[in-house]
Amino acid sequence: MSGHASQPRLLPIPANRPPWEVPAEAEILITSPSLGWKDAPSQRPDGWPRALKWIQLSSTGIDTFPTWLLEGPMVTCSRGLSAVPIAEYVMAAILENEKRLSENQIRDAAQWRPQVLGLVAGKTIGLFGFGTIGQEIARRARAFGMTVMAHRRVMPHESVADVTFQPTLTALLAAADYLVLAAPLTSATLRIINADTLRHAKPGMHLINVARGPLVDHQALLAALDDHLLSGATLDVTDPEPLPPGHPLYTHPAVRITPHVSYSSEKHFDRLADMIVANLDHYLAGRPLTGLVDMTVGY
Repeated sequence: MSGHASQPRLLPIPANRPPWEVPAEAEILITSPSLGWKDAPSQRPDGWPRALKWIQLSSTGIDTFPTWLLEGPMVTCSRGLSAVPIAEYVMAAILENEKRLSENQIRDAAQWRPQVLGLVAGKTIGLFGFGTIGQEIARRARAFGMTVMAHRRVMPHESVADVTFQPTLTALLAAADYLVLAAPLTSATLRIINADTLRHAKPGMHLINVARGPLVDHQALLAALDDHLLSGATLDVTDPEPLPPGHPLYTHPAVRITPHVSYSSEKHFDRLADMIVANLDHYLAGRPLTGLVDMTVGY
């Protein structure tokens, strides 16, 4: 796109060209992590960022892009786009863990026997990260009668209804029946779930990771599961993705892995298009953009 005209001109990047080789006259770059950024050079390419003034990412996280992409023009991400489907995924994981529908399905009258199921109401959910995803999870958890606790990098100045904020991650771990990781991947959160932090976990805690795989030290997680410090883990993200064949997390009886699908819904791409078009309208009108990335904090 070129200029602040009422009818911006589209300049597609050919599929056989890397996504950072934008046309020289392009002012806006709309891109996705899946468009070849994993092969990006570690150093800033010659001439970058050319004429670019704004980069819109289709993803919420920025950790899959090279740092030089984020150090030039203004960058916005799709923050909040997948908050609702991810929150629903989290509640589905909790309900499956307590009600065990797949485990208790019967195919014959001989399988009919009484079962004692878990109860979601009264359990405590701990949210590590309280952005749009954490807030959507909190709304649904409260509706199920759960006690909601959270910890975030910057504590809110005002109270949030029915949410108790813990001052540290270890305090959150000690209180939570379910710990949900909903924080961005930064240098401060890398491997933050490790042997030291897991020692503070409430006995029988269930870990749910819908953020990024590298937040978790997988060897420490396996040890905590084998030592029965944790009762289980639901992992929608891993490190790497996918895990290599034969990794012990695949076959651990207390672990459920899904292939990074918690964000998805039948309306995902329609909502993404609406978000990008709305930001484009703001840009052309000179209004503030949504989802602005703050490089000082890494999201």
